Amino acid sequence: MLQLLWQGEYAVFTLLIVALILSLTVHELGHALVAKWFGDDTAQRAGRVTLNPLAHIDPMGLLMVVLVGFGFAKPVPTNPANFSSPRADLWVAAAGPVMNLLLALVCWNGFLLALQAGWQNQGAQVFFTLLARINLLLMIFNLLPIGPLDGHYIAPHLMPDKLARLYRYYNARYGAMVLLAIVIGSLMGLPILRFVAELSITLLSLITFV
Repeated sequence: MLQLLWQGEYAVFTLLIVALILSLTVHELGHALVAKWFGDDTAQRAGRVTLNPLAHIDPMGLLMVVLVGFGFAKPVPTNPANFSSPRADLWVAAAGPVMNLLLALVCWNGFLLALQAGWQNQGAQVFFTLLARINLLLMIFNLLPIGPLDGHYIAPHLMPDKLARLYRYYNARYGAMVLLAIVIGSLMGLPILRFVAELSITLLSLITFV
């Protein structure tokens, strides 16, 4: 992202930051809403059932995105003891990526409809393209079943009980290290996150209905 500043692309950099903040906010709101629906008001009491970005954005996490291209938002606090269903953690975890998919789908196709109606705005085209790509990237990346990512809550529900227990054990011990290795490897040139980025482009074409 810093490369945009070095190249003098200040407007694109600003639009990218706005799109990123919006995407992270919607993602975390999804977690908070579904946790509340399943009987846990921990996030609500923490002020996380809101579209206010200040409630969700972690300044250090956002700075890391700017500096190294990878960061994080504030995790939504939950108390599984309050959940009304033993599968609530699955739906709470899935809510973030699903919200990103919905935002990408609605905003991207809405923008394309506006284009067909004759609306032309270069800044809007850049913004909605960035918004759709970022949301799809967040969705795909968070579904990876490693470390603290959302996918690690989802994966055990797709496994036999014995395998799920083994997965939870090893992911708790080594998942964060594996995730860190992926990030460092990508920064050093391994095409790991590049593959995720290319997959988001393919997915964008699949959710284009206009």
